[in-house]
Amino acid sequence: MDKLLTLEEWAKANYSTPPSQGTLWRWAREARIYPAPEKQGRAYYVRPDARYIDPSKPLPKSSAPAAGRPQRRSPTSIPLVERIGNGKAS
Repeated sequence: MDKLLTLEEWAKANYSTPPSQGTLWRWAREARIYPAPEKQGRAYYVRPDARYIDPSKPLPKSSAPAAGRPQRRSPTSIPLVERIGNGKAS
């Protein structure tokens, strides 16, 4: 497994002028970094090969996640009530 970097270390390695800590944390919360950073305690850690994803641009077919891997769902797509059992609401 790759060694995880803090968001700040990752930004320094990938940008000549790295974004501020607040911007990096916003990107992490809004799932703009793929693969998604992990929050451990008060810090975010990310894989060295992670990339920023601009939400205004469509992903090219080659960089889309593989079909067998689970997709990360946005908070608005998660149902408020999960149905258990035979599928009927109680």
